Amino acid sequence: MSSHHPEEAKLFSKDFIRNPYPAYNKIREINPVHQVRFPDGQQGWLVTSYPEAVDVLTDQRFIKDYSKLFGGSMDQMSVFTQNMLFSDPPDHKRLRGLAQKAFTPKMISGMRGRIQEITDELLNDMEGKSEINLIDEFAFPLPIIVICEILGVPSEDRNNFRTWSNALIEGTSGEAEVSMYQHMTDFIQYLSEWFSKVKENPGEDLISKLVLAEEEGDRLSEKELYGVVSLLIIAGHETTVNLIGNSVLALLENPSQKALLEQQPHLISQAIEEALRFNGPVEFSTSRWAGEDMEFHGKSIHRGELVTVSLNAANHDPEIFPNPELFDINREKSPHLAFGKGIHFCLGAPLARLEGEIALTSLLNRFPNMKLRVDEQELEWRPGMIVRGVKEIPLSV
Repeated sequence: MSSHHPEEAKLFSKDFIRNPYPAYNKIREINPVHQVRFPDGQQGWLVTSYPEAVDVLTDQRFIKDYSKLFGGSMDQMSVFTQNMLFSDPPDHKRLRGLAQKAFTPKMISGMRGRIQEITDELLNDMEGKSEINLIDEFAFPLPIIVICEILGVPSEDRNNFRTWSNALIEGTSGEAEVSMYQHMTDFIQYLSEWFSKVKENPGEDLISKLVLAEEEGDRLSEKELYGVVSLLIIAGHETTVNLIGNSVLALLENPSQKALLEQQPHLISQAIEEALRFNGPVEFSTSRWAGEDMEFHGKSIHRGELVTVSLNAANHDPEIFPNPELFDINREKSPHLAFGKGIHFCLGAPLARLEGEIALTSLLNRFPNMKLRVDEQELEWRPGMIVRGVKEIPLSV
């Protein structure tokens, strides 16, 4: 594709990953529904403005199930896509209904005490150090312990889950492909043995509930169980790691907002919403394809073309969020798209918000004087097209 605009060449470069917002602003001004070539070589449409983003996320002419258009499945990864995130109605309703049973607001609010305990234990381990690595020592372990406890994963297996979920989300290729395939095989093997155990001897954990859950007489198939469990593990911790990390970065870069939050701790839920808007943990929506030829906001989109929404670009649309580059925890109630919109709205949003609030409040109480130990430009952002977050945040406390 010829580069019509100079900023196109910069899309997905290292500089872009560090700070994509200036490029988004330019593209949004020129063309909010913009044809681009994605890092994997696919051509498709990138949507960067808020109203168009909402339309893509809620218009059922854009479909999630690749096999409907192209037959067959994409590769051995397909076993992990048998879940609500990659399905359309009517399958979507059934899969989500089954998973929802286990993710009720009551169950989540009942976890507050346990999440606080885990948070305090992690902070106790960091006590007395002058330097900490926030991701490794805090932002990563907190949500993985929580989701593993919800699912019923034994604590000694947590590190395997970290490896498997990283392999799934960063989707390494080339040399690493062998290990990638191996990871997937190990993961499936592990889950399969686990499901058999649970069928014989179910407990109170989420996996037991999913294995036994029925929706109008319908159960999850074995493949769907892999899909739903892998989605919960990945969505249940990967995104929260980055929510915590990105929130801490935003506060450290905006000391007046950090001071405001310390003086008025009740603003914590607003602070989390603003962090989600300002630099959300999920950069792009998962892929959608046009299910038919259509006119969409002045563009002719053909059946089978890929359409991706930059959630973070939409959350910086100045028409909806005045001064979007400003991190302001006193913003009016935010209609941000960090958790998506429509039927695929994130099932785990209440859990992520709860973990974010407890993590941030407790961290600020324990280490009010934390500072970045390196220049912000030196932080290394994670690769890949889904999550937005840094690999590590070295702090002096």
